[in-house]
Parts: sequence; structure tokens; C-alpha cells
Amino acid sequence: MPSGSRGASLTAMAHPAPAASRCTSEEFFELVARGVLAPDDRVELLEGVIVAMAPQNPRHATGVHMVHDAVSRAVGTRALVRQQFPLIAGLLSVPEPDVAVVPGSVSDYLDRHPTTALLVVEVADSSIVQDRLTKTAIYAAAGVPEYWVVDLVGDRVEVHRSPIPAERRYAETSVALRGGRLDLVGDRVEVHRSPIPAERRYAETSVALRGGRLDLVALPGANVAVEDLLPSRER
Repeated sequence: MPSGSRGASLTAMAHPAPAASRCTSEEFFELVARGVLAPDDRVELLEGVIVAMAPQNPRHATGVHMVHDAVSRAVGTRALVRQQFPLIAGLLSVPEPDVAVVPGSVSDYLDRHPTTALLVVEVADSSIVQDRLTKTAIYAAAGVPEYWVVDLVGDRVEVHRSPIPAERRYAETSVALRGGRLDLVGDRVEVHRSPIPAERRYAETSVALRGGRLDLVALPGANVAVEDLLPSRER
């Protein structure tokens, strides 16, 4: 199910549907098997709600290609880099992240979708609030160790690390300014405590701008230049 520009309604996602009306991941795939949902429908399951995604604009599509290429170069053959394919992120969510680094190789997923990832990346324009709120909580709850939001509007990359699955969050916020180098494990990143509600955030959040580099927590030695993730600025 190809994904779009992630233009779903924030209202529906900020307050999940009542438990009795939610769709499970198993039920979601049953709808596909029965033909209620077509394999090429632009939808994903978020917090038990089937969410329609808007068509991709050229800048978003370019950003997805750039992220896939840059992450693939960094990861090499140590893991599999998938582009806009389902990730079973718990009982009630099957997002289709723009890019996901998952363990193993292509042959490991011949008859199943991955249920975990080493890194998930969403390229965000009109979907920025959805990617920051709903998907941050989903990926944290699923124990994804690292989640990047490539913010096309803000021309930066937000980095979320150190998930606390039981609390559906990651907890600190840090900012790297343009021209600097992002070192998430060192002492060169300014750290700010954030008032984001505890149940909707990661335990560690960083913002990387052009000129910095990002290291992948799950794959030591693998790093990506922020510049390689961001399309040219709009004129």
C-alpha cells in the first residue's frame, strides 16, 4: 500500500477512537484480504483508526528518495532499508513509514511484515503535527530505538531516541544549530527540558539542521549528513 504525504486529520489522532470501535492490525489485513481495502489504497492504521493519506507532492517525493538513498549508503548490507511499506507497530497500528531500517534481509519478509525497526524516518510537510504527535507515540510504544522527522517546512531533522514503551514516549529535547555538528552522545548539544505531555513524547529528542551529521544508534559507525536528507530550499 503506497504511502502519501501523511495528510491525515490531527483531530482523529490526537484523541484515539474508543477502544470498542478500533480496528486491530489483524482486522486491518483481513479487510485487504477480503477486498474491502485494495492493496494500492493510500491508507494506514494508526491507533486503531484507518487513516487516508494525501497524494505526494514533488518535494515530498524528492525528500523520500533522498532519505532512502542516504540511509542506504550509511547502512550498507548490515540491515534492510524499506521505503513506504507496512510496519506492524503493535496491536492497533500499521503505519507505512517513508523509510524504515529493519533487521535482516529481503528474504526474511517474504510472508510477513516486520514488527520492529532499527530506525524509522518520516518526511513531513503538511503532516508535521501528525508525525510529531501520533507517530511519535506509536513508534515509542513499539520500542523503535530511533525516529527521525525530516521537516521540509522547517528545513531541519528532528531526532527522537531512547524509547520508553510503557509510557509511549522519549523524554529530552536538544537543538543543533546550522553549521554545527550533531553529536548526540557527547556534550556539544544544548539540551532543553520540554513540556510535551509525558504520554505523547520520546525520552530524547534532538533537532539537526543543515551542516550537521546524524549517527544511527542501532548501527555504530553509520552516520548521515543532514544535508543529504533535505531537498533544496524552495525559492
